[in-house]
Amino acid sequence: MICGIDEAGRGPLAGPVCAAAVILPDDFPREILNDSKKLTSARRDEARRRICTDALAWGVGWASHTEIDCINILQASLLAMKRAFEQMLKSADSSGEDISVIVDGLYTPDICVPCTALVKADAQIPEVMAASILAKTARDHYMDYMAVLYPQYGYEKHKGYPTKAHRELVLKYGPSPIQRNSFRVV
Repeated sequence: MICGIDEAGRGPLAGPVCAAAVILPDDFPREILNDSKKLTSARRDEARRRICTDALAWGVGWASHTEIDCINILQASLLAMKRAFEQMLKSADSSGEDISVIVDGLYTPDICVPCTALVKADAQIPEVMAASILAKTARDHYMDYMAVLYPQYGYEKHKGYPTKAHRELVLKYGPSPIQRNSFRVV
């Protein structure tokens, strides 16, 4: 079985990084998949529902903004990937011995099975596309919730990414409670 792993949220100035791990059945409709950044929000949500319903196994893992500040964004991304893989193994009730892992990017998490890093895997490998979709939708939903808690920061619009508006709001109101303090605002 192939497990795809990808993350969302490496570049924002606020919030966690999220990763997902997914194993798809052979008959999963590949036509609904793509790199999450190339899908509309509605298409991502539709694909997310289908992945969560029909995947053989999936898991989502997180690393908080404070973990990012402590260990850096690369290590936090790998930690979130490890947590997603471990969660996926629980849902599959598997030890992982029959799983091959493909990770989008240059680096692989420290997990119990061999991994292959592949740049742009989220545009090539269906399982990684599915992981990309789960990670992005989970993180976006989290940031929408943070927008309710901290409405002055506009998280529902920019999801914590370093837009001009986000930077101006941080300068106006100061760092939010979910700000990555190790990232420069200006």
